[in-house]
Amino acid sequence: MTLTNRDIVELTAWRRKLHQHPEISNEEQKTASEVVEFIGETKPDRILTKLGGYGVAAVYESGRPGPTVMFRSELDALPIHEISGVLHASLAPGKSHMCGHDGHTAMLGALGRQFGRQRPARGRVVLMFQPAEETGNGAADVVADPRFGEIAPDFAFSLHNLPGVPFGEVRIRTGVVNCASRGMRIVLEGKTAHSSMPETGVSPMLAISELMPSLPKLGSGTFADDEFGMVTITHAAMGEAVFGIAPGYGEVWATLRTRRDERMANLCAAAESLVMKIASRNRLSARFDYHEIFVASVNASDAVEHLQRALDEEGILHAEDGLPMRASEDFGVFGHNASSAMFFLGAGEQHPALHNPDYDFPDDLIPIGSKVFMRTARNILG
Repeated sequence: MTLTNRDIVELTAWRRKLHQHPEISNEEQKTASEVVEFIGETKPDRILTKLGGYGVAAVYESGRPGPTVMFRSELDALPIHEISGVLHASLAPGKSHMCGHDGHTAMLGALGRQFGRQRPARGRVVLMFQPAEETGNGAADVVADPRFGEIAPDFAFSLHNLPGVPFGEVRIRTGVVNCASRGMRIVLEGKTAHSSMPETGVSPMLAISELMPSLPKLGSGTFADDEFGMVTITHAAMGEAVFGIAPGYGEVWATLRTRRDERMANLCAAAESLVMKIASRNRLSARFDYHEIFVASVNASDAVEHLQRALDEEGILHAEDGLPMRASEDFGVFGHNASSAMFFLGAGEQHPALHNPDYDFPDDLIPIGSKVFMRTARNILG
């Protein structure tokens, strides 16, 4: 159940290689190929590729009846220019692993090495290298792939490193750990006019100026409340960047966020109703669409118990502080058909925050995270 010193050195080198060659969501072709090559050396019983895009799943069979236990990492990077200054910094301009998915992938690589040497006593282990977590479509696309039914897990586990938490400590709880969210793009259309005669057109200006303060007011409840709802305006634009035309077109982008999926449906309905009312009053047509849809991530009690047992056996401190989080995570999709749980592994109280341009995954977390996963798998499967 332990990694050798050589394993840790090689896994660290592999993580840094992944870091140098980031690919953003839905473009992870080379990263997936790198995973197939690395994990193939551990001789899994089966490797599935192009799951829900560029997803990769490695299966380690015991040959005996038992549950299927899945561990998930993410393949995608972010469209952020890295300024960390590390020697293994991104070689792709404007793209970087500023969320630590390279480190999470290395942890699953560690599991592959160990299960390659000793299969579980019963059931099977699935290592799921998932694409497109950052845009919210990755897990849903993987689950929608017909081949996922062949490896559908009974238990699903994941982790995310978390700056701001003492290094090596864990945050975990039963119930909601990440909010549901979705991006709402609102399009308003009227009629352009010469800027000297704006009265002959229909401008979205007043509607946009009304929507920007009105949409956030749809939020309600405190974050500790299951009825919590939040709307954040992220972008607004209208017309062309010229002086001679009064605009006839505009957009407002907003992120809707709730603790519960059921509350999200109500918040969307309220936002849509508000948009239509304001558009009508201003003689505009309106339409909207949704992007980057994340369901709430909800930890099942039995899955949490397995993780907590592993943490206790490995002597790792854990608490519920800081949970749930407002941020979203698409791992929740796997919990719709499996007992699932995600925990958060401290990257250090002073470590640069996720999505910051100076962030880099702490390599010393690789053996910590992987041993929690390994202990969990062995406790369930033997």
